[in-house]
Amino acid sequence: MAKEKNTKKINKPDMDSGIKSHDKQITDFPVVGIGSSAGGLETLEQFFRKVAPDIGMAFVVLTHLDPGHHSILTEILQRSTAMQVHEAQDQMAVAPNHVYVIPPNREMSIFNGRLQLSVPENPRGQRMPIDFFLRSLAEEQGEKAIGVILSGTGTDGTLGLRAIHGAGGISLVQDPDTAKYNGMPSSAIQSGLATYILPVDKMPEQLMTYVKNLFDLKIKPPAPVPAPTGALNRIMQTIRSRTGHDFSLYKQSTICRRIERRMIVHNITDTDIYARYLKEHPEEVQHLFKELLINVTSFFRDPESFDALKKDLLPQLLPPKPENYVFRVWVVGCATGEEAYSIAIFLREYMEETKQDFKVQIYSTDIDEDAIAVARSGSYPANIAMDVSEERLRRFFIKEGTGYRIKKDIREMVVFAVQNVIKDPPFTKLDLISCRNLLIYLESELQNRVIPAFHYALKPGGALFLSSSESIGIHAELFAPINRKWKIYQAKRSIVSARTVMDRDLSFNAAKPDRGPDEPALKVKDPNFAELTKRALLQSFAPASVITDEGGNILFVHGDTGKYLRPSPGQPSLNIIEMAREGLYTELRTAINKAATQKIQVVCKGLPVKTNGGRHGVTLIVRPLSDPQASQPLLIISFQDLEEHEKPALKGRSAAKQKQGRVEELEQELSYARETLQANIEESQASN
Repeated sequence: MAKEKNTKKINKPDMDSGIKSHDKQITDFPVVGIGSSAGGLETLEQFFRKVAPDIGMAFVVLTHLDPGHHSILTEILQRSTAMQVHEAQDQMAVAPNHVYVIPPNREMSIFNGRLQLSVPENPRGQRMPIDFFLRSLAEEQGEKAIGVILSGTGTDGTLGLRAIHGAGGISLVQDPDTAKYNGMPSSAIQSGLATYILPVDKMPEQLMTYVKNLFDLKIKPPAPVPAPTGALNRIMQTIRSRTGHDFSLYKQSTICRRIERRMIVHNITDTDIYARYLKEHPEEVQHLFKELLINVTSFFRDPESFDALKKDLLPQLLPPKPENYVFRVWVVGCATGEEAYSIAIFLREYMEETKQDFKVQIYSTDIDEDAIAVARSGSYPANIAMDVSEERLRRFFIKEGTGYRIKKDIREMVVFAVQNVIKDPPFTKLDLISCRNLLIYLESELQNRVIPAFHYALKPGGALFLSSSESIGIHAELFAPINRKWKIYQAKRSIVSARTVMDRDLSFNAAKPDRGPDEPALKVKDPNFAELTKRALLQSFAPASVITDEGGNILFVHGDTGKYLRPSPGQPSLNIIEMAREGLYTELRTAINKAATQKIQVVCKGLPVKTNGGRHGVTLIVRPLSDPQASQPLLIISFQDLEEHEKPALKGRSAAKQKQGRVEELEQELSYARETLQANIEESQASN
């Protein structure tokens, strides 16, 4: 199994050097991480000339320096600003109105207000010093983290901005048209992570405006107690009506922070004004929707958790299996696909180690269509070398341009789809569910819907893999812990089924209105004789019937249709034409087309339908079904057996005519099969 590399520290932190005295200091002012590369010197000088010396922020400059030469970047930048410029040293405390420059041949991070220097292990050309620092900045500063990407080649900085975005911070990216080298700015913009896209000389002014709103005005959305009301409710309603996604039961603290960030971006200080702004600017709804989506992920996140999977889980889930066994996995909230591909690579390595050979099918879902599109492409920036070992890069990735693409055999193990786990039905018969980026953002009400759904989706003994900050909550009757530290659980054979819990709690069905405090628990109603009579007559005299759409897809079945329809071989289908028994197929298809296009009733009498080795006469009736409330045109298709006095007409047909009719029927069926096959091929190509 490939092991991930760790950077090598050159000095241990001095725990008695006064770090605690800076804990409060680091929270009192923002730290700005600035990344630049080729063509960045002139841009950095231009930036700092516009920065007021008393701006109240600390600036950390990350560049790609030649590891073998002394850097004079500190002296050059000092000529452009009245702030003090320092070459960073290990354990140096940051302070406002100071600039810190990374030294050559070092990686730098920030922890407890102090800069941490380490010796990089990756060779030059594979180092990502900007990503390395911005990730630590996101963890250190959270919502106050600010990342700036200036001129440079490659993609360094993109993953760092993703971490800042996930923590609630903001990013400023140089307008590629003004950059001497636009590789880094373009990569950040294409990832959708740029809060502001500006020329360099406009950035300091925007920084000051943002920080003034964040620290001085202290904008706060209305507190959602006991439930969101007023402006916040209108914001949630606007998002739901425009995107179809309801965030009202997501963690309100997270939602409010994301809304607050968008308000600060637009210099709006009142949530009522922002609610109106959303309605007047549809494009802002999409920006806010993207803000609310949690797309923070990486390859092999928490490597020790994968070690726990290998040691504690897979030997239980994958003892010797029958030939052609399919190991089914569902990755929930997959974002841009790193988690799904990590599991695919991990399982491939496990099979090679244990000399096992089984098929793997990974279903990977998210509500963000753009993220799913990235995942399907399997293309990632070169920055992933921070999280993926050289061995894994060589074995499972192809170098492509400035980044990497997942190899075909790994991509074919994963199917990506847009799905909302909150309201869409789950997959079933799964061996493993990975959900490591979702539950922490959901209120307990939604968690109590999702956890039972996971149990319902798993096979008995299947496993649930959560992040270290998540748990199964109150559902101990459904899951048993396998590894408590890394939150790996096994589905129990529960006396109370997960489906029962789903129905009891919030289920996937529409919620029933609450009873009033004085309403009796059970109200006995008088019988409805009209309804009872109608039901009895339908059961006794109405023919077996099916309601379909105009394409023949079954929506409702009345009565016993087994003599006329049967499941088609292969993958299950609910299309009535494909389910029609021999002798009914061609006429049914023709009648549906005629009734749908001409809006008339079509009757076909005396059709010889084959059932249980013999044939019996059937009258087929297809007619349009008028319903003003229906969202689409409908058809009702009825089947009636011939009466005794009608059967001689059927039997009287000559053998020759029956044979000729059968030949014509088979020819029509063959023609239809060819058309259907061609349509399926075209649909498959379009989907691919």
